[in-house]
Amino acid sequence: MASIAFLLNGTLQRCDVSPDTSILTLLREHLAQTGTKEGCASGDCGACTVAIGESTTGTQTFSSANACITPAHQLQGRHLVTVEGLTKEKHLHPAQQAMIECHGSQCGFCTPGIVMSLFTLHDDIHQRSAPLSPELAQGLSQELSQGLSQERLEATLGGNLCRCTGYRPIRDAALRMNNISYERPQWFDAALPVEKGETLSIDSEGNASFFAQPESLVELTQLRHRAPDARLVAGGTDLWLETTQRLATLNQLIDISRVSELLIIEETTFEGQPGWWIGAGVTYSRLYPLFKEYFPAFAHLLHRLGSEQIRNRGTLGGNIANASPIGDTPPVLLVLGAQVELASTKRHRCLSLENFFLDYKKTALAADEVISRIFIPQPAKNQQLRVWKLSKRREDDISAVLGAFSYRLEQDVMRDVRIAFGGMAATPKRALNSEAALEGQTLSPDGFRAAQQALASDFQPMGDVRGSEHYRQQAAANLLERLYLTLSAPNQEVMLHAYAH
Repeated sequence: MASIAFLLNGTLQRCDVSPDTSILTLLREHLAQTGTKEGCASGDCGACTVAIGESTTGTQTFSSANACITPAHQLQGRHLVTVEGLTKEKHLHPAQQAMIECHGSQCGFCTPGIVMSLFTLHDDIHQRSAPLSPELAQGLSQELSQGLSQERLEATLGGNLCRCTGYRPIRDAALRMNNISYERPQWFDAALPVEKGETLSIDSEGNASFFAQPESLVELTQLRHRAPDARLVAGGTDLWLETTQRLATLNQLIDISRVSELLIIEETTFEGQPGWWIGAGVTYSRLYPLFKEYFPAFAHLLHRLGSEQIRNRGTLGGNIANASPIGDTPPVLLVLGAQVELASTKRHRCLSLENFFLDYKKTALAADEVISRIFIPQPAKNQQLRVWKLSKRREDDISAVLGAFSYRLEQDVMRDVRIAFGGMAATPKRALNSEAALEGQTLSPDGFRAAQQALASDFQPMGDVRGSEHYRQQAAANLLERLYLTLSAPNQEVMLHAYAH
């Protein structure tokens, strides 16, 4: 059992739980807090959404998370707010009041999760507006509700499904809540000192239960050497499905979410190339501002990589280590020329990402190694990046095929062409023959037709529930066609973008 101490709606809680306990299980089965509902148990529906606070300069910053797939031990020293806490002051939170006024609830099963997503949005806007002026601090004026962009609203609610109401009244509630007068309670900012935990125990059947929460890379690599069979967990957005979907027991865990070196984004130079070292524990949400400035197409992809709850928890290092052939970020990282640093007690070594993936779910990572960070080179002058994802649902779905394209176009000649796909092989993989067919060629239908034909030499995809072999080959070829149409008639790109989504 692992001991955790955290704040639940401002009140200190101390619990002993097994390493693989989720926040949802902790709330409902240990603490009898049943306002948070279980829907899909896979992080898709958002019914179990809660808010997790971390203290920054004395103020709690809350982010949404799916309680069903978030490890309970990651609450250590943190502040958890659930739907029960929003009425602690004997009156409704603006998110709740607005849902009532806009008739945003019917059966009510999904409503607690929707309210908690709106709560994190409201609190973020409230916190950012407070220093601006007394007028804005008083009640969040109409100017703020107008400033709630469609993109932000969709990002906030994209991970919450509702089968009854339809989304119009929920969207109305999101806009109305900012006009409801509200004073942020002081208990929101209550905080505990963060303490790490490490436990080792033997259950009644003689099985070892091991849990550790290191704070430095040195500690992490020592633990990895000591317990090579322990599973590493950062966001848990994929690993925790083993417990909720397969009913597996995860009794040996090393939580890497507090390893300081894994949380750093550093602008620097590596092997003569300017770029960024990104810690393996950096979440997608933290990456978004960097990508938006330097890699807009990558930033756009993040909006389709799960929901906001997932992006708040999932990490770049986890997506790479998972080694899924349909992982969203690896094809993009391949065309950007990313490197991965692997660390152990004995050494640190760097590999190009394309040499990291060996076979289906198999990588070059040794048993005693961890991914410590990822290097992404700064884009070269005139380098362009395009990324297109095909999936059955536009939002919150797994790729059937994902294509990433990096290139320079000099006087209609293709230069430095790099193409990679997910969903086309046992690993994320570059299309080397297709690249060669385009490199140095004038922008023309014939050149792209040759590149499309070369895909047959690059890939022999398998068929599954997301797409047949024929579909995937045709889809990859169509993405090359889309690239040609985008480059040859830039004014058509808006239309292509609309049809693609």
